[in-house]
Amino acid sequence: MASLGASLVAISPQQAKFSKPLAKKLGITFPILSDPQNRVASEFGLLYRLPPQLKAIYMDFGIDLSRFNGDDAWELPVPARFILDTHGVVVSAEANPDYTKRPDPREIISAISPDE
Repeated sequence: MASLGASLVAISPQQAKFSKPLAKKLGITFPILSDPQNRVASEFGLLYRLPPQLKAIYMDFGIDLSRFNGDDAWELPVPARFILDTHGVVVSAEANPDYTKRPDPREIISAISPDE
């Protein structure tokens, strides 16, 4: 990305004390910014509250969002990708509630380097 003049940044409601070790373990080299109380996600209209039955499933798997996110809201952002140009104008945006569906990296490269 840097060779194309671009930067990648992730934003997560997870507290940095949990994100940093995970990023190190996975070899993630781009910044992961913390979004306390999902303020950024809320501003973008990407916030949803987990229903009680899904909260129970998360807890059964040992995923305690209140611990990881530092609040009792049990809210998550819809996974989204925004590509901004050098002037801060959004040139591409995508959001998909199915967190398993991610954009193909070639789509991202094409969006930041249309001549490629």
